[in-house]
Amino acid sequence: MPAATAAIALGVLAERHGLELRGDPATLIDGVCALAPGQPGRLGFCADPKLRPQLAVTQASAVIVTARDADSFGGNRLVAADPAVAFAAVARDFDRAEEFPAVFHPSATIDPSARLGEGCGVGPGAVIEADVEIGAGSYIGPNCIVRRGAVIGDGARLEAQVYIGPDCRLGARARLLPGAVIGGRGFGLARTRAGWIEVPQLGRVVIGDDVEIGANTTIDRGALDDTVIEDGVKLDNQIQIAHNCRIGAGTAIAACVGIAGSTTIGRNCMIGGAAGIGGHLEIVDNVVVLGLAMVTKSLTAPGVYGSGQPAQPAREWRREVARIRRLPKLDERLAAIEKLLDMTPSTGDENGEQGDF
Repeated sequence: MPAATAAIALGVLAERHGLELRGDPATLIDGVCALAPGQPGRLGFCADPKLRPQLAVTQASAVIVTARDADSFGGNRLVAADPAVAFAAVARDFDRAEEFPAVFHPSATIDPSARLGEGCGVGPGAVIEADVEIGAGSYIGPNCIVRRGAVIGDGARLEAQVYIGPDCRLGARARLLPGAVIGGRGFGLARTRAGWIEVPQLGRVVIGDDVEIGANTTIDRGALDDTVIEDGVKLDNQIQIAHNCRIGAGTAIAACVGIAGSTTIGRNCMIGGAAGIGGHLEIVDNVVVLGLAMVTKSLTAPGVYGSGQPAQPAREWRREVARIRRLPKLDERLAAIEKLLDMTPSTGDENGEQGDF
């Protein structure tokens, strides 16, 4: 992986990232900064109209702005349709955290049959088992374990203490944060009179290109078929994805979500933090599930779904809880009135739950 440059001319950054330059192309930039107060020699950005007053006082040597703000800002500026996206791309040029030496640490254990591409780095204590294939420019961090037959694409990065199970597949430019477990045993059990017995989990985990997997996130191997994470999926920390799930391309899932087995989530979905999604369900493309939601049925139409109780003042919350506790008695009273008036009783919904009244 190429080392980050200490200082880059503003004109070079503009050409590299396809941005319009207004100002001195020879201005040297050695890093990025917040808009206020800003730092000389650094690059900031203004993506929120509320931050426009900070343009007048920033000490940054250059700023990424929209075309509208470029007309009113007199300093060096790079003009972008979306300054936040442009800033994210430029900031990577100064990110030294991803640099690594293309060497194999003496304490790493690498099976002779493993094949590592050009420019790979392997950190201390890492274990790479037989018949593993690792693409060029990939980094296997300290104490990572890559089990037999696994395949990892070009430019992948396993930060530290990542586990990749046997025969699993990771696409190009996969990024796995510390403690991620890919291809652990799925929760497959059968109950007998003598107790639970394990059902062998014979599938794999197959992960596409440009997937990010957060710290301590776990993805179970399939029972028979594979668990599949498609291209461009972004997973936050401490997510559990059970066996035989499929996550569609471009979907983003926030921290602490739990997804039960054999559930399919479509493309370009957004799942909020701590949501719980039941097993054997289907969520179609372009669905947003709000944080703390409990999904117990398939979501068959795009849209925004939620079920968690938003925070509110404790006194109001206690009153609502008291009302909920009174609902069974109200239901009994309603049934008695219906009987007295010889009315058809409320039938409830398709799950046998009481309908609205």
